Amino acid sequence: MRKIIAVAAAAAALPFAVPAFAQDTTTGAGTMETTTTAAQEDGPRAPDGSKAFGIEPYVGVLGGWERFDRQPNAGIPIPPNKYRLDGALVQGVAGMNVPLGPVFVGAEGNVAKGVSGDIDWEYGVAGRFGLRAGDSGLIYGKVGYQWVNFDKVADTNRDYHAMTYGIGVEVGPKDIGLGGITGRSGLRLRLEMNTFSDAKSFRPMAGVIAHF
Repeated sequence: MRKIIAVAAAAAALPFAVPAFAQDTTTGAGTMETTTTAAQEDGPRAPDGSKAFGIEPYVGVLGGWERFDRQPNAGIPIPPNKYRLDGALVQGVAGMNVPLGPVFVGAEGNVAKGVSGDIDWEYGVAGRFGLRAGDSGLIYGKVGYQWVNFDKVADTNRDYHAMTYGIGVEVGPKDIGLGGITGRSGLRLRLEMNTFSDAKSFRPMAGVIAHF
């Protein structure tokens, strides 16, 4: 008789014990999830408050102008009568940034079409490296290789090529609605200065970069 009463009491208590156990388990999981989320939020951050590490692809369109010096330069003929090869350009770029805390590295390809003057096409690749500054800005240098084809004066069937060097900035402060790197991606404005070969050309460019 006592055994029957004990079994009946245990069966009656079971429906109350299961929800309590489930509640304890859920509470424990919630605490663990909250702790993990807090740990992620407390991880390394960039100067603009976004995540310090990640991969950020981008594309962009720039416009500018380039003039070549009247000096020996990667085999480019020197025009007569003090004439200098130059022209206006529209350029498309695509690349990827890899943020590393307060700095970043990346790679970029470009294709440019001459819209006036002596330059027909340009194309090349470059590596970029620099600092992440302010809300969402970049200050960088770049080193790469560039090919140039002319449609006037020089040999139009040949692509002249040499190392290229440049410096630039990208600005997209979040307080005017533009994004930053990695965690706050969006549009940024780029200003850049490049040169061909051993500083034998002058090419200022400006445009818009869309980061993803």
